[in-house]
Amino acid sequence: MSKPVRVRFAPSPTGPLHIGGVRTALFNYLFAKKHGGTFYIRIEDTDQTRFVAEAEDYIFEALEWLGISPDETIGKNEKFGPYRQSDRKAMYKQYADELINSGWAYYAFDSSEKLDELRKQAETNGKTFIYNHTVRETLDTSLNVSREIVESRIANGEHYVIRFKTPVNETLHLHDIIRGDVNFETSLLDDKVLFKSDGMPTYHLANIVDDHLMETSHVIRGEEWLPSMPLHVMLYRAFGWEAPEFAHLPLILKPVGNGKLSKRDGDKLGFPVFPLQWTTAEGTSKGYKEAGFFPEAVINFLALLGWNDGTEQEIFSLAELVEKFDLKRIHKAGAKFDPEKNKWFNHKYLQKQTDATLAELFKAELNTKGISTSLDIEKVVSLVKERANFVTELWDLSDYFFEAPASYDEKAAKNWKDETPELMKQVSEVLNGIEDFTSANIETLLKEWMTTNEIGMGKVMQPLRLSLVGALKGPHLFDIIEMIGKAETKSRIEKAIHTL
Repeated sequence: MSKPVRVRFAPSPTGPLHIGGVRTALFNYLFAKKHGGTFYIRIEDTDQTRFVAEAEDYIFEALEWLGISPDETIGKNEKFGPYRQSDRKAMYKQYADELINSGWAYYAFDSSEKLDELRKQAETNGKTFIYNHTVRETLDTSLNVSREIVESRIANGEHYVIRFKTPVNETLHLHDIIRGDVNFETSLLDDKVLFKSDGMPTYHLANIVDDHLMETSHVIRGEEWLPSMPLHVMLYRAFGWEAPEFAHLPLILKPVGNGKLSKRDGDKLGFPVFPLQWTTAEGTSKGYKEAGFFPEAVINFLALLGWNDGTEQEIFSLAELVEKFDLKRIHKAGAKFDPEKNKWFNHKYLQKQTDATLAELFKAELNTKGISTSLDIEKVVSLVKERANFVTELWDLSDYFFEAPASYDEKAAKNWKDETPELMKQVSEVLNGIEDFTSANIETLLKEWMTTNEIGMGKVMQPLRLSLVGALKGPHLFDIIEMIGKAETKSRIEKAIHTL
């Protein structure tokens, strides 16, 4: 690469960071780290009408939780600061004026009412109104009056916008790293607004100026910005600047049906679409963190939404993703979001945790339930973790270790026959006589007793599990017996005899 890699994630603080935005940030981060470059964050808050005060902090907290914090941003290594567009407001007017003076832009004084009228007229005739070369010479613009008149109107406080003067009859041959060569006809494009009379630039102008001044080498963003690519490239040309390379990422699609993944999909199907919890007056949306996902699992899952390394490997550490990441291996087509696969990744990362780590996390769960115990939590976790996708599921998988069953599964209770109470009394007596109360020894002696007395395994084992657990679930039965101890085992058997 001819110049140092500098890439940015440039979110607008209009609400919580969507998981699609997180993937965009991730791909920028991976690309920067792969090439020894810089990943920076610029907050694009030029649209003050949609600004949400808490959203900016949310963005940084989310990326920090995920482990992909920027190298440069607000208050951190501000080499090209400020990194918030509203703090850069004063500089954009000079660039808008430069485009006016070079003939690449013009003033437009059309009222919103007049533009609405033109749109309705076009609709009546079965057409779409486009503000471009076909109408700009006839509308209320600086293209058909003198500079003095324009300056007078501006001085009198008239509202205006500055529009880009799109060239006519030109085919733009552009290249996208992911999509290859793409062509655009300039005559079909509209003259986008670049600057408003309130002193604020639109996204298009601010984005280009900032990417240039901050020496952005590659623009990696969602495919919804692909239609803006010709305008942005022409703006670079208008300023006489070298354009960065572009890569437009595929959409993350709904799990079912067509279209882009939305918050509504998550609400409907019960999975988060935000990294962290977000609360408004309308309610609270749970985030991946609060849902019990490991940040590493979220990163791994998102990396494989639209990208792969060409192998069957699915589990990648962040370091491995950095090593293998290549923009050319990103697919053009949208990637369907799979909530079950998402859980599968979290299951895999849960299994990678040490029992000690999981035990500490599980203790916090137990504390919220008011459970105090002398049991070896690490041992409990080791026995049930294989069945868990989340730490929050460990309780449902192990509650019988801490509390005797309050009820018994009706379907499983069909294994409780007329002769079962007497058999359970005999089992209790056998257990009472065992001195070395370890799983292996209990299993050996109880099975010897069944063999000697010609008692079928099913007649004892299922009712015994039902007595101790309340259902036919759980790990190795004799591990459960060892864990809860002789006295508790006998107590539960006695309770089952009286209840069932």
